[in-house]
Amino acid sequence: MRPATQWRVGDSFDVEVGDVAHGGHCVARHEGRVLFVRHTAPGERVTARITGIGKGGRFVQADAVQVLRPGEQRRPAPCPYAGPGGCGGCDFQHLTPVAQRALKTRVVHEQFARLAGLDLTAELGQTRCEPLPEPEEAADSAEEGLGWRTRVEFAVTEGGVPGLRRHRSRDIVPVSDCLIAHPALRAPDVLARRYPGSDAVDVVVADSGRAVVPVPTDASPSVTETVRLPGGPASFSVAARGFWQVHPAAAQVLVEEVLEMVQPRAGERALDLYSGVGLFAAALAEAVGPAGRVTAVESEPAAVEHGRANLAPWPQARMRAGRVDRVLRELRPARGRRSRRPVDLVVLDPPRVGAGAAVIADVSTLRPRVIAYVACDPAALARDTASLLSLGWRLRGLRVLDAFPMTHHVECVAHFEPVRETGTTREHRIS
Repeated sequence: MRPATQWRVGDSFDVEVGDVAHGGHCVARHEGRVLFVRHTAPGERVTARITGIGKGGRFVQADAVQVLRPGEQRRPAPCPYAGPGGCGGCDFQHLTPVAQRALKTRVVHEQFARLAGLDLTAELGQTRCEPLPEPEEAADSAEEGLGWRTRVEFAVTEGGVPGLRRHRSRDIVPVSDCLIAHPALRAPDVLARRYPGSDAVDVVVADSGRAVVPVPTDASPSVTETVRLPGGPASFSVAARGFWQVHPAAAQVLVEEVLEMVQPRAGERALDLYSGVGLFAAALAEAVGPAGRVTAVESEPAAVEHGRANLAPWPQARMRAGRVDRVLRELRPARGRRSRRPVDLVVLDPPRVGAGAAVIADVSTLRPRVIAYVACDPAALARDTASLLSLGWRLRGLRVLDAFPMTHHVECVAHFEPVRETGTTREHRIS
């Protein structure tokens, strides 16, 4: 074995696997260097093969190509394309769904401890990654966590064959099936077809049916999704290649959780930031009623167009096109002055990178009584939580949802309320 300073991609050695890390891998050490190893679990002993070396050689990426001592929760991966050298879409198929959620729970707790300085157990009590309801269409599957994904982009080879990319690679693995995909996406007429001249093919299953969109394309067809709001079912138009939750139960659960956290009141003013096609804005508009006001802010042109149509049934809601940071700069009060038009509550649903310290600071200057933050990356949420804590906010609640089974991803919904100083104690501000 060559010394650590001369390690190369393809080298392999036996390691003891430590704790799980954010990103779908576990941490191991060998000859003083850190390895991020995929396809393993804490406590296992594996043969790790190097797949990449980080800048300056400070860390190494590796695959567990042989299991020398398996963990209790290890099981054969149900998909033949999962595992070292295969499709990079799933991180945890080698573990039971219960074990997957336990690892995701640990990752969320670790991110909040490291990036926000919060012990979630001490702050909130028991906080665990919870499963979402299984899709009815996947009920016949013997495996929990399969058949749920309603939106998949398949990469296409030069010969027009659809497939999925390897982990951190442009290489394409041709596939004849994808077990986490919704049954309607796994139909033979999708994966058995050829797509000459396309870089990818997006396949979407919505309430209005299925759309197959080769990419590049001049136009993305619209699909319709239905969500139950407090006043009854509501339809949302969205571009087939636009953003919508990929788990069929996620949109409904998130709407219900956000409303439970913010408890909108009649006549209140609300901001829905990074609003997409207006899902949360519609729910808020119903709750605040005709005397209230909801402003949805979104920068993606197609989402804005769909959002304006989706919000038409609620005159108290409007869609504002623009970047969130720029719109907030216009809304924030002048230095030393309170806003003349107060914002009572804010919903944030930013992209994976999070809202960022500047946006968080501007939201705080609006002095809402409550913030609900929907996040698909626990590290970004933890960083933004640190910003809110520094500005006098408190984390009052957190739900961690397994909206992406078999992968390392989770969806979180965080509940923040402001606090104030009264003598030597900190109390919640009650509006």
